[in-house]
Amino acid sequence: MVLANIFQPLIDIFGPVLVFFHSIIGGSWGWSIIALTVVVRALLLPLGFKQMHSMHKLQQAAPRMKVIQAKYKADKQRQQREILRFYKENDINPFASLLPLVAQIPVFIGLYYTLRTRLREDICPGLQAAFRHAYAAHHNIPLHEAAGHTVACHGLNGSSWLFIHDVTNTATGLTLIALIVLYLGTQLTSSLMMQAPTMDQTQRRMMLLLPLFFVIFIINFPAGLILYWITTNTWAIGQQWVIRRRIGTVMPAANGDASGWDGGLSGLRGGKPKLEEKQPAIVGSPTRAHRDAPPPPPRKKKKRSGRRR
Repeated sequence: MVLANIFQPLIDIFGPVLVFFHSIIGGSWGWSIIALTVVVRALLLPLGFKQMHSMHKLQQAAPRMKVIQAKYKADKQRQQREILRFYKENDINPFASLLPLVAQIPVFIGLYYTLRTRLREDICPGLQAAFRHAYAAHHNIPLHEAAGHTVACHGLNGSSWLFIHDVTNTATGLTLIALIVLYLGTQLTSSLMMQAPTMDQTQRRMMLLLPLFFVIFIINFPAGLILYWITTNTWAIGQQWVIRRRIGTVMPAANGDASGWDGGLSGLRGGKPKLEEKQPAIVGSPTRAHRDAPPPPPRKKKKRSGRRR
């Protein structure tokens, strides 16, 4: 309960917000959880843009980073100093790509306790009051000491959602299998779309294996929390799809050359790239210098002798 006390301010926010959405949407409380997820992701959009800029800068800087790593391969301390110097000179924050994930950790924990405590009180208060009386009588304790104990609403008053029996309770059986499949599918798709073309193969494998590792933990989460995670992954997939449609996939600088490097953000700012590609010459469209030049002298034809071989 120590964590619950720490995240009580978030619980006090999420509870009324879920009640507000339920008063507008009605029906299942699962829709209120989805609406809360959309609001949270919308509020985190500035961090999402920072993440996007940071990832594009890192992708563009990857060849130059490899050059620095190869140059100071024997001196790891010098290598780290040069890398940090390169980050500072080019205004790169390697941890900016983690900002949305870090920001969602307190949201995730706060929603966990909201589903297990506050939301149960809002969904089925009568069942919670009866449970507390029974709990206090069974353990021979005063009623106020049982105030923090709640019980699942078992599908009452809109606590079910589609195939989920109770969003405030841990899923089991086929419901749990369906949620795990949806979580893995959306998480892996989101991870694949976030990967940079220059990402190391070891890092790529780690990003794909991490969702499998988290399955061990999410099976004990309330079903509504897994629903929140699935909705978050779906938002991330849509966000990456929009980014790729608007600016495409940013590739690293050619030949590891960082000269004139603008962090790959010229397309995002709407400006022109610093390095202009040389345009090929167009046949039939001579330059002014060629037009002003005198024509070449006519070639003399060689006279053929009358002898035939």
